[in-house]
Amino acid sequence: MLVETIRCLEDNFSYILIDQNKNACVIDPSESEPIINFVEKNNIKIKYILNTHHHFDHIGGNKEIKKKYNAKIVAYKNDLHRIPDVDISLKNNQIWTAENFKSKIIHIPGHTNGHICFFFENEKIAFTGDTLFSLGCGRIFEGTYKEMFTSLKKLKELPKETKIYCGHEYTLKNSEFCLKYDKNNKRLQKKINEIKNKVNNNIPTVPSTIDDEIACNIFLRAKTLGEFSKLRDLKDNF
Repeated sequence: MLVETIRCLEDNFSYILIDQNKNACVIDPSESEPIINFVEKNNIKIKYILNTHHHFDHIGGNKEIKKKYNAKIVAYKNDLHRIPDVDISLKNNQIWTAENFKSKIIHIPGHTNGHICFFFENEKIAFTGDTLFSLGCGRIFEGTYKEMFTSLKKLKELPKETKIYCGHEYTLKNSEFCLKYDKNNKRLQKKINEIKNKVNNNIPTVPSTIDDEIACNIFLRAKTLGEFSKLRDLKDNF
């Protein structure tokens, strides 16, 4: 499987997961035009649209892509009232299979109540939307601190080599917050140098890995709910 990272809107990442037959899943298409331009240029066949959650900057391209390619929209069962025209509804811990695609569905509420992760276990790839960012985590809009803390713990349990593809290019700003409260973390310092080099060369800072995030992401390093909650409050005002 090949993952293509597509920049959308101001700072969103959408992704195209492509199999050996050039069949593809589009993950969180913020807008349709960059997706369509890429697949037309590369003769890709979009079969499925995978949505991690209902926010418009993750589903804005759904309608046009579905119409143009007759693609099926795949989303969490509790978000059917917020994501239009869903064809396939998913449950927590379900294994979704279609053609060459096989993903475990992990319910990770906190940012939104219906947020899910698509974990492609065979490829060790996880699409984490706005729950886990590289060196950060999402704002808590609909859920609770406890839900977000628990969701991040679920993601920490994925194999350490798992590649993390998140919803936004927030990594450099996230790194500044991590460094402020974890200034002696040598591995974080090394990662920040790599991040700055990528940003300066207009290269996406994703994917990260679970191993990197456990070592460098201050939200994953929080030992208790209280510690996590305090950090989340501080980040909201950073």
